[in-house]
Amino acid sequence: MGSPFKDHQSHSPSYTHSFIKKILPYFIYVILPIAVIRLYLSSPTLPQSPTLHNHLPQPSTVHHLPHSTTPISITTTTPSSSSSSKHEQEQKKPEAKEPQCDYTDGDWLPDKMGPLYNGTTCGTIKKGQNCITHGRPDLGYLYWKWKPKQCHLPRFEPNTFLNLLRNKHIAFVGDSMARNQLESLLCMIATASHPKLVYTDGEENKFRRWNFASHNVNVSVYWSPFLVRGVEKSKIGPDHNQLYLDQVDERWAADMGKMDMVVLSVGHWFLHPAVYFEGASALGCHFCPGLNHTEIGFYDVLRKAIKTTLKTITERRGSSGNGINVIVTTFSPAHFEGEWDKAGACPKTEPYNKGEKVLEGMDADMRQVEVEEVEAAKVNGKGVLGFKVEELDVTYLSLMRPDGHPGPYMNPFPFADGVKERVQNDCVHWCLPGAIDTWNEIMLEIIKKWNRG
Repeated sequence: MGSPFKDHQSHSPSYTHSFIKKILPYFIYVILPIAVIRLYLSSPTLPQSPTLHNHLPQPSTVHHLPHSTTPISITTTTPSSSSSSKHEQEQKKPEAKEPQCDYTDGDWLPDKMGPLYNGTTCGTIKKGQNCITHGRPDLGYLYWKWKPKQCHLPRFEPNTFLNLLRNKHIAFVGDSMARNQLESLLCMIATASHPKLVYTDGEENKFRRWNFASHNVNVSVYWSPFLVRGVEKSKIGPDHNQLYLDQVDERWAADMGKMDMVVLSVGHWFLHPAVYFEGASALGCHFCPGLNHTEIGFYDVLRKAIKTTLKTITERRGSSGNGINVIVTTFSPAHFEGEWDKAGACPKTEPYNKGEKVLEGMDADMRQVEVEEVEAAKVNGKGVLGFKVEELDVTYLSLMRPDGHPGPYMNPFPFADGVKERVQNDCVHWCLPGAIDTWNEIMLEIIKKWNRG
């Protein structure tokens, strides 16, 4: 077959001109777009302008966001014609730093899973905190989970804890809150490995040690309500405590060389009447009518006690060349809403709602002292090989849990014979299991962070 336009070849010029006028629109609307598309798809790469290249950020250039003090590093690289060169460049990329989580800022949210253990499966719970076996009827306090705003707080992993502390000794030193946290940890670990009591001494077993043979982990508790040397009030002695703020309590410090990690927890005993000494001189007292001493309160005393303790740890362990990890658990608020020996002293059965309770007053001040001293110890201990210290800041999250205390169930079935006019209440310590288990969940995250370096 010939050309479809062969019949037009012998026509006159005028006819040809007419034909061109007719075919031209088709050319514009069909052929031209095809040409443009083809040009677009096969457009050659334009050479880079030397002037433009000189204005691009060069490698390791540091830029700052407006009003920001944190530098943001932006690194540029020149494309390589070699795939191996590109691979080498990818290998040299620095690893992104793990974001820090603020565990103090969060909310208590309902949690259907509940605790890892209960009052019958754990045999190391102090009777006064075993709220379930003492007949507390409401169990809703067991089903709440602390949710930090910035990150996820994992459920406690007992095997992870045991692996991280394998062949090590962790010691809880302080008052009854240190013991409360210790007993929570023992119950949580015991869900994976059986603890054996290997040492006990002192009135009410104030000095004890357990061993988890599966990983050779030792967990101990040392009664030392001031951390520094103190003489506690007694029926046969003075009716006030005596504290020596420049001397650490050797009842625990003598064993410091055998410890790999120390958890310090004090606060409530500093509220009791006391006389304070530094060297041979009396500094003053707190609530000591009838004694010839100046009333100086207890905030600065708490600060001196923590400062002396952390300074002694860094000096002794620094001189030995063996590192040690230190955690300071911050002040845990009480929730009394009336007289301690009347029914309803701490009646709440749910956490406070957000904004319902504010951290203020003594609770805030005690926490502030502890946090400031830990931060100071971080600076002072920078030159000590293997020394790490961190605050376990539980004050606010504990403040929001008025429902977590034993209350009248510090004793078994307190209302079995009806509601009495007088009944003892514990609105300071925590039911086990309960809110205090969260402290050890956060502590495990601190240990995991330390282990990652």
